[in-house]
Amino acid sequence: MEYEKKPIVEEFAAQFKPLECEQGSLLPLTDKRTIASFVECHIKGSTLASLGTIDVPLDPNEQAQYRANREILANNPGFLRMRDDAKQGRSFSNIVAEYTKEFDETHPLKIVGGQHRFKAIQDALASGVDEYHGIKVYFNLDKAQRLDVQVISNTNIAISRDLFDRMQETFRGPQLRNWCQKATLLPAGKDFADKSERGSLISVRMARSFISNYFGGRDVDLAKFAVTTTTPLVSPTGEHDSDWDDLQAKHSDLWEDADLLEAAREFAQLVTAQRNAFRNTGGPNGKSRKHVRRDYPEKAMNLAVLTAWAYVAGVLQPNKKRLKRHYDLKNSPGRDPLNAEQLAKGRHRTDDAPNYRGLGYRTDARERGRMVELFYLQAENGEGITPKLIKIAIADYHAKQAALAAIQERAS
Repeated sequence: MEYEKKPIVEEFAAQFKPLECEQGSLLPLTDKRTIASFVECHIKGSTLASLGTIDVPLDPNEQAQYRANREILANNPGFLRMRDDAKQGRSFSNIVAEYTKEFDETHPLKIVGGQHRFKAIQDALASGVDEYHGIKVYFNLDKAQRLDVQVISNTNIAISRDLFDRMQETFRGPQLRNWCQKATLLPAGKDFADKSERGSLISVRMARSFISNYFGGRDVDLAKFAVTTTTPLVSPTGEHDSDWDDLQAKHSDLWEDADLLEAAREFAQLVTAQRNAFRNTGGPNGKSRKHVRRDYPEKAMNLAVLTAWAYVAGVLQPNKKRLKRHYDLKNSPGRDPLNAEQLAKGRHRTDDAPNYRGLGYRTDARERGRMVELFYLQAENGEGITPKLIKIAIADYHAKQAALAAIQERAS
């Protein structure tokens, strides 16, 4: 550990006047894991509020408009209790920040962990409460150190896996986000979801899964589809994804692949069409909105549906006629493109448990495999998803699994 004085620490101390400086001086320490310098001290809430900010980018030089912090959960019971505690004079600790004037000089203290506590402190100040609060302040962080600090800081408040993925992808660079915006999977200027919820923006996991399964499908020999394992994979979340690294290395032109981009744009239109079908008061087929399940409008964003659709888009690349029928599903007349109500009724007569909620609701491997068969069948004639087609697709999936098991037995 280092204890020698550092000019930037003295500059910070002069500006923020930590409580510790009344008894001596701040002692700079070093995180030996990343060699990042920091101090731990206590600062008045009024000083924190006036010189601090939670509007903090992970990469201020190249991706300044995208934030690492998750959104403030203003109605969360834990936050509401935290805010009341602050107004009653509670002193918080474990706030993590970076001191830097490289950007936003008027707010040199960039809060990267404890944004809810920071907001509670601000609210308490409005009620005349101004206490000292514990804070860990880092100095002179490089990009890798900044990512590490933000990850471990958010882990203290149960960081969501989607936020972890987003932070990791931001560290890699803007390529995936830029591509998703170009493909209209993300609105212009928007970042990936920090927590997967019904109706939220696409997450990093979803985007990676879409791309990975498109290429996985493209590797399938169309003539051998019936005797090939065609179960899409879902990218891992909340951890390093080595398969994603390998895929980018294998497809060095991934971000310029015109066919992949077309597939993504077509899927984005399917998502919009599915949502739009339920935006009218009556919903599709004249049904009252109260009889429409909440997952119906978001059916395209189910991971089983998303991965299977992308997989079949890859499989059908050699057959442009069938590929067009696959893409044209979004134009199904008179109802939602995915026919969510009929999907909910789709089930295998013997293999599905009583609590099975229908095709396209779960995300397990069997669900993904069944959806591949359905999209593949739909592309044969392009007449849309029907009860009969759903029934055949489920039967085809189970027949294929039995055939593949038999092939494996013969080979063993």
